[in-house]
Amino acid sequence: MTRPLRLAEFAAAASLATDLGMGQPLEQGLRTCLTALELADAAGVDRGLLPEVYYTALLRFLGCTADAAAAAALAGGDEIALRAAIAPVLGAPPREFLRAVLPGLAPDRALLPRLGAAAVFLARGRETLRAGVRAHCEAGEVLAARLGLPPGTRAALRAAFETWDGRGFPDGVAGEEIPLPARIAFAARDIEVIGRLRGREALSAALRDRSGRSLDPELVGTALRHLDGLLDAAGTERPWDEALRREPAPLAVLPADRMDEVLAVLADFADLKVPARAGFSRDVAALAASAAPDHAEAVRRAGLVQDLGRVAVPAGPASGSLEVSERLRLHPYYSERILARIPATAPLARLAGLHHERLDGSGYYRGATAGDLPWEAKVLAAADAFRELLIAPAGRQQVPLADAAEALSREAPDRLDREAVDAVLAAAGARGRRTRPAWPAGLTAREVDVLRLLCRGATKKEVAAALGISPATADHHVRHIYSKTGCSTRAGAALYAAGHDLL
Repeated sequence: MTRPLRLAEFAAAASLATDLGMGQPLEQGLRTCLTALELADAAGVDRGLLPEVYYTALLRFLGCTADAAAAAALAGGDEIALRAAIAPVLGAPPREFLRAVLPGLAPDRALLPRLGAAAVFLARGRETLRAGVRAHCEAGEVLAARLGLPPGTRAALRAAFETWDGRGFPDGVAGEEIPLPARIAFAARDIEVIGRLRGREALSAALRDRSGRSLDPELVGTALRHLDGLLDAAGTERPWDEALRREPAPLAVLPADRMDEVLAVLADFADLKVPARAGFSRDVAALAASAAPDHAEAVRRAGLVQDLGRVAVPAGPASGSLEVSERLRLHPYYSERILARIPATAPLARLAGLHHERLDGSGYYRGATAGDLPWEAKVLAAADAFRELLIAPAGRQQVPLADAAEALSREAPDRLDREAVDAVLAAAGARGRRTRPAWPAGLTAREVDVLRLLCRGATKKEVAAALGISPATADHHVRHIYSKTGCSTRAGAALYAAGHDLL
């Protein structure tokens, strides 16, 4: 009998990926979850609400890839460093917030660019962060719905950055209008981060200072009375095992036949990181499965989640720094390690970790050579490389298929396997000739063209230039797209487009 899929295992894996994207040590989200459960118990929260507390704390940053590109632009290139600086002061007064965040902007740049980044942050930071959190929350809510989480949890994720005083994001909800699980998750994360970075006394002072501002004063009072137990929960030695053990009953399970759907959620989460990569993992998975029909399930599933570790790579333009280069080279390692944690995806882990290896040993992260690579890995590498060649800058139409095919062919047989390349190119040709049913949601063909450009980061002016239409017409199309799809941000539109195979 096939083992049911535990939703908690996939949520825990997603939390590891969000740790990478938020500049936190791995398992920080799991520790926050355990702290949230401890705080909920101390506050006497009704046990029926504990599943919402659990999943809200685990998945609070599920939308973190949706605003990564905008945050990177604001930070001078490295939004992960910015988010790490924000973590202990997210709910702090403005002066303390700026004192902690401004020195971390563009840290690898010269003095003048750093001063420029600080000026931009002071001028546009609040507006950019609000728009970013709106995208973050919408994406988190959509992805949570696709995982099958109930409305209460989705509402809490939408309100995850609201503050008690009504000055939070994205909607300015205040007080008890903020769902209790969201209030608990906010406090629990402060407890974990500040306690780890600054110690017990600084944590006590921060909680008192934020009571009635960012944090629910009753929860703060409870936290201060039970601080030792909360810090013990935050310092759990094996948080993965403990978080899975502490999942509130009834345990959430998914039918085994939903495996691909769940992996597609992780794929879209990872691809949102860089607008130009919208739909990337789904395309790699489909190409690889078509190219290797005898191994279709394995390569399709590995293709969907191979780039999960890219969340650890800053979303800004490549700076050429050794640190960023190493993070890029290590992203297959992170994908492999995350997938190895879940029993259902452990068989895929090594294959996913091989997708950037090359026959001559020039790939990464292992530097494997031809004899180390199974056929499935060779096909996956070819499919990934081909899809990479199709990426176009924001506002540009996709690279012609023939140009990408010619470039891929030049990689064989030295770096990529010739048979794998031929199989992928055959699959790409077949996929390109398929007939298209009517577009969903009443979208027109022109609106789909606009949607594709929008999802990959194009501004309305860039859409107009690429399609030869006026900016006013482009704006008209964008408004219709949002109205028809029920989205309000680029991230939401990208998730809609990926989910309906429009990219």
